[in-house]
Amino acid sequence: MTVHFIGAGPGAADLLTVRAVELLRTSPVCLYAGTYLDPEVLAHCAPGAELIDTQHLDIDQIIAHLVRAHDSGRDVARLCSGDPSIYSALTEQTRRLDAHNVPWDVTPGVPAYAAAAAILGTELTVPEVVQSVVLTRTQARSTAMPESEALAEFARTGATLVLHLAITRIRTLAAELTEFHGADCPTAVVYRASQPEELVLRGTLADIADQVETAGLRQAAIILVGPALRVGVSCVGSHLYDPQRDRRTVSGDAPRG
Repeated sequence: MTVHFIGAGPGAADLLTVRAVELLRTSPVCLYAGTYLDPEVLAHCAPGAELIDTQHLDIDQIIAHLVRAHDSGRDVARLCSGDPSIYSALTEQTRRLDAHNVPWDVTPGVPAYAAAAAILGTELTVPEVVQSVVLTRTQARSTAMPESEALAEFARTGATLVLHLAITRIRTLAAELTEFHGADCPTAVVYRASQPEELVLRGTLADIADQVETAGLRQAAIILVGPALRVGVSCVGSHLYDPQRDRRTVSGDAPRG
């Protein structure tokens, strides 16, 4: 058997990959994080599949379920919100599975930040405005951040900032970022992107905390900050699509994202 770590995407049942849906249909056991998942995603599971909500389980209890399924010869779909490459605890789960000689693989999913950008209708990299995106979080009651990854260090780069797991600290973060970006810097918050409860807040560093607190958001929200979010942002034309570029030669700089 195999434990399949599957990116469940931002929550909508129709934003899973074809591979993810097939694995859900064929796995007799499914572990999922009920806190962030739209229940419709579980409709892809096979009738009679054992469904285990992990939101109240610790890492040892989760691994125990995975090992038990392995010992009984059953494949497991281990759903991760968004994409497993970001804040999914993939590393700590797979190293424990390796210790138990339990095979595993990974199927990517739509990252929550990508779904948020799509809902906003925003490209996070705009020519000669910003060409980098920083995906990060902040520390509250969570694992310590490396000193070299302080928010101020990222803010100084001018990159578009995408903050996960940080919505409860929105007022402190907005004040800190204002020092680098100015109070009028475009800011957006997307709560439960692609799910029925989806909520979009647009504003600036000056007013976004008020909006978040009024809406009562405490989890499952992405914060995006930077000039690329400005409605109607102006920019130069990209080199790739420039009508004056000589297209008779093969270019190696085509986007692959």
